[in-house]
Amino acid sequence: MKMKFKILLIFFAGFCFKHNYTFAQTNIFSPTNNLNQSVAKLIHPILVNRLYELNTNNLIWFLSGEQSHLLRNALKNKIDSSVNIGLQKNKYHYTDLVESLDKNFFPQDSIAAMQLDRIFTDAAIAYCKDVYQGYNIDHWISYDEISKKYEDADNTFLLKILTQIKSANGLNDFINSLEPKTNEYLLLKTALQYKPDTLSSLKKQQLATSLNFYRWVHHFNFQKYIVVNIASATLQYFEYDTLKLSMKVVVGKPFTKTPRFAAYTNQVILYPYWNVPASIAVKELLPKIKRNPHYIEDLNMALINSSGNIVDHNNLNWKNYNSSNFPFRLRQSTGCDNSLGVIKFNLTSPLGVYLHDTNNKGVFLSLMRYLSHGCIRLEKPIELANFLLIKKIDNKFLEACMKDQVPVPINLAKQVPVFVIYQMAETDSRDAVKYYKDIYGLASK
Repeated sequence: MKMKFKILLIFFAGFCFKHNYTFAQTNIFSPTNNLNQSVAKLIHPILVNRLYELNTNNLIWFLSGEQSHLLRNALKNKIDSSVNIGLQKNKYHYTDLVESLDKNFFPQDSIAAMQLDRIFTDAAIAYCKDVYQGYNIDHWISYDEISKKYEDADNTFLLKILTQIKSANGLNDFINSLEPKTNEYLLLKTALQYKPDTLSSLKKQQLATSLNFYRWVHHFNFQKYIVVNIASATLQYFEYDTLKLSMKVVVGKPFTKTPRFAAYTNQVILYPYWNVPASIAVKELLPKIKRNPHYIEDLNMALINSSGNIVDHNNLNWKNYNSSNFPFRLRQSTGCDNSLGVIKFNLTSPLGVYLHDTNNKGVFLSLMRYLSHGCIRLEKPIELANFLLIKKIDNKFLEACMKDQVPVPINLAKQVPVFVIYQMAETDSRDAVKYYKDIYGLASK
């Protein structure tokens, strides 16, 4: 009876191999225990299934013949050199790939062949995604409104090409094509590869993180986009990956950090009000106002109640208010004395920060521009607005510094992506790599 069952099982396995049937997540005929564990821990199981559907459930990596062996070697070699672009080879089933390079399967091993084929496919998908989109971005970004909008299109693009690759040269060419071709990316990549033993672990991490940020930001190929680097306290504006404008910015103090995020700017406001954040109002301004209510006038501010109406602050008993009882908000009137200056860029993130002008231009002379409560002050706000808006701004209107001017909102014809990142290695105008101090203490987290 046992012999008949064994013969029947071998016949069934051979039938499955002939007709390309697959059995995901099964451990029958698995060659090693490590393989069993890897099958259960696919990085992108849904994408693996999608790829085999596109490939009519055929084997990809373990077809008979030398071509498949070369294809497996090409993937292994690419992953083996992943450290050169800031990636970690052990993330991509590297041990399984090495142990299985020379493995051959008989027809009765069809299930095991498909299991191992799926591991190679999972490794290829995971590696290509990280080369294309950047690795571990969500560790560095607290809010990402952009990536999720393009994730399905990115996956479809990668899977479509992977199903068409049949040779080692084709795989190498495709993976190489996924990397940015900008000069700065190539310089950072070279810095990581050149004499790596001379680099400290911190500099290696800085370079690796910077390369991943570049791959993430540049793979979208947006027509227009803005990159704010907190570490260097700078802003860059790009059109199709070509730098059009660069400026200094002021970002958050170490205790009031500017958040890292990806969102959009959708509106420019001329002569904006500054609605003072509640934390600043009650912690910093309220004690001063209680000592001298006229301090509100000195700051060119108004007291606004919950109905949006201005309240006469001179008629209030300020002794009744404290940090837990302050049913108002403070709003600074428009003009050149406004803390936001005369121009503000609204952002679609829920984090309560935005890009804006400032009434303190001298701050851009400082090398240490980590001074704000989290918002981003711009050195050249009008120049940036003129790149984003269809109609140029009337400089005379802004230079007039009119008091109590009603804010003028201008919607962008198309919202523009804004990436606020923490990139501790960049290249300067001389093509030399510049490393920035970890002012927020994030490198070790």
